[in-house]
Amino acid sequence: MTGETILARCAAKGLRMTEQRRIIARVMDDSVDHPDVDALYARAMEIDPRISLATVYRTVKIFQEAGILDRLEFGDGRARYEDAEREHHDHLIDIETGAVIEFVDPDIEALQERIARRLGYRLTGHRLELYAVPLEGDGQDSEENKE
Repeated sequence: MTGETILARCAAKGLRMTEQRRIIARVMDDSVDHPDVDALYARAMEIDPRISLATVYRTVKIFQEAGILDRLEFGDGRARYEDAEREHHDHLIDIETGAVIEFVDPDIEALQERIARRLGYRLTGHRLELYAVPLEGDGQDSEENKE
């Protein structure tokens, strides 16, 4: 991660930044989840009630095309967004609630590297999404809790 804000990266790429685009950039910078356009719109409306849904749609498209935002689709029919320069992580998606859990697992990272090498490749990136339902009961039966 560069440590730069989305707004700073927009400026560095020469994007024209209206006040409404600045608001959307700030909302994304402040997001710790993976908001869809409707969530971004609601958050931006709290700052500037004059902002339109169409402006939010256009802005996320511009940011995505500039490589500033990543578009994520988790199978629920909604495109969600996150900062393209966030630290690497994978996603576990609870298909019952739609909750998205970010995680990093060194064993998975090493396994992916080994698989690529074994097949004659050098891994340059990846995206891993796990779709799951909660374990029955209190989760005491999970492998992680058995250790």
